[in-house]
Amino acid sequence: MKPSVLILGARSDIGNAVAHKFAAQGHPIQLAARQSETLDAEKTNLQLRYGVPVTLHEFDALLTETHAQFLAMLPELPEVAVSVVGLMESQERSERDHLLARCIMRSNYEGPANLLALLANRFEERGSGTLVGLSSVAGERGRATNYVYGSAKAGFTAFLSGLRSRFAKSDVHVVTVLPGYVATKMTEGMNLPAWLTAQPSEVAESIVVAVERKKNVIYVRPVWRMIMLIIRLIPERLFKRVRM
Repeated sequence: MKPSVLILGARSDIGNAVAHKFAAQGHPIQLAARQSETLDAEKTNLQLRYGVPVTLHEFDALLTETHAQFLAMLPELPEVAVSVVGLMESQERSERDHLLARCIMRSNYEGPANLLALLANRFEERGSGTLVGLSSVAGERGRATNYVYGSAKAGFTAFLSGLRSRFAKSDVHVVTVLPGYVATKMTEGMNLPAWLTAQPSEVAESIVVAVERKKNVIYVRPVWRMIMLIIRLIPERLFKRVRM
């Protein structure tokens, strides 16, 4: 039996796709989400389709005070932990709703970072493990049209980078995933360019490959690497006048 994989945010389209990709390779799966009991049908589907053990675990990224207990209740410490936790709302709503803005920041940075930090310490004690964090290209430069969401993802990207440096001389590895646009329920209704928009299955496949090959930072569609390089190089005096 291959080592187990914990998926944080398992209810999401990407989380579901990740579960299927790892289960197809024979990994036991731990699905963690709010109202986890509603994932029972997906649990059965994974078990029957791939013949692997699947467990459900109640998890709320925003209830950081419960994270240590959450880990203690897992049937075993996973070898791979994938966080796909996140929340995206319109910039306009975020600017006018302080509580929503705070929730976006906590969902995309504080919550997942807190849980991964606890896992990092446990992986370090054991001497092995892989942490995967789903961040965003939106965190590579603050833009007027999504700076609340982008600033949280920027913090998460920096956090993952620091963890990776901390474990550079150990067998604990950290992967940062920068998907760009992804066709999910969260982006439904948005006018996204097809050539820049990945499917959840593409993201999942990239994650599985990154874990196997111990990659550090991955852009699901490589074109995003060049796009973000260009955006980062625009002088600030010009960039602040551009709406993008």
